[in-house]
Amino acid sequence: MSDFLIGIDGGGTSCRAAVATADGIVVGMAKSGPANILTDIDGALGNIAAASRGAFINAGLDPSGITRARALLGLAGSNVGDVSERLTARLPFSRSEIVSDGLIALQGAFGDEDGAIAVIGTGTMYLSRRGDGLRSFGGWGFIVADQGSGARLGHALLQECLLASDGIRPGSPLTADVLAEFGDDPSRLVAFARYAAPSDFGRYSPRIFAAANSSDPVGLKVLRAGAAAIDETLDAMVRAGGERICLLGGLSAHYPVWLSEANRSRLVAARADALSGAVALAVSRFGGRMAS
Repeated sequence: MSDFLIGIDGGGTSCRAAVATADGIVVGMAKSGPANILTDIDGALGNIAAASRGAFINAGLDPSGITRARALLGLAGSNVGDVSERLTARLPFSRSEIVSDGLIALQGAFGDEDGAIAVIGTGTMYLSRRGDGLRSFGGWGFIVADQGSGARLGHALLQECLLASDGIRPGSPLTADVLAEFGDDPSRLVAFARYAAPSDFGRYSPRIFAAANSSDPVGLKVLRAGAAAIDETLDAMVRAGGERICLLGGLSAHYPVWLSEANRSRLVAARADALSGAVALAVSRFGGRMAS
């Protein structure tokens, strides 16, 4: 029996896997937990394997077959340090290649054509392509970058909650609700934040959008700052030639109305999603008849 290809889309919120034939026909898919290799390499490894096994099961295949599969993985955090090399040595596949989550999203959105993508979810990733040239913007992770991401929005909200609790800045119904979750005890909020992962902060982002849409002053403040940071990066991509932009990721449906009119006019719909892009790149790297 021929072995299979696996495409992986791994981000700060979830990991999706698709198993496909050598010519790119997807036969099974599955989803697991976060796969940000920069913030939690062990957790990412476990979720990558779990999603891959789940995709094989979904296809009616023996999950042990992942050890014979060739995998193309688009992973958040893969552009920083030697983390990709360390993960590659531990992956369960017969052959693996790790690329950025932005590259698979770009491939899914535009195929082989020129274009630019802004992936805005728990984290952020910006990537543009002109001809054979690729250029990334940001994508350096939650600690020092990812402005406008769900994680950074949530982090900013918790900061505002502490400032309101201390009487330094005015609070709002949003800060009151969040503080109430911690028993109106700021020390409990700090204890939570001390060990929180980006996805833990990111869970507050839907509430920030909802609050801003209801004119909550703190929600508006946090969201406007996030949107300004995204506009700044989109403007830089446009100056570099990225005139068609796909807005992708978990927050992509919520952000457009908060962006500048100029950037809203540049937004186009993606042809396909990042997981489809991962499968397409897997075919280009590993396609053809494989060993029985």
